[in-house]
Amino acid sequence: MKIEVDRPDNDELKEMGVENWPVWEHDEDKIEMFYDKTEQCYIISGEATIVSEFETLTVKPGDFITFPAGLECVWDIDITIRKHYMTE
Repeated sequence: MKIEVDRPDNDELKEMGVENWPVWEHDEDKIEMFYDKTEQCYIISGEATIVSEFETLTVKPGDFITFPAGLECVWDIDITIRKHYMTE
């Protein structure tokens, strides 16, 4: 299960309606996550390293991320993270 990361431009974000999605915020911490549904999110601010059994990646503002359903991972939040998110 691979995490997809894109960097869409403002037109693409507006077309998807990302600015109207809910916002999730979390302070510096290490948290375990399980995605029972596919989730798409757009990083507004902050930085985190995401570790799964398949990969390790760092996310930052401007990243558009798709987490597949069934994924287990750890968010190691280095700088308070804020993201818009939507589940399918």
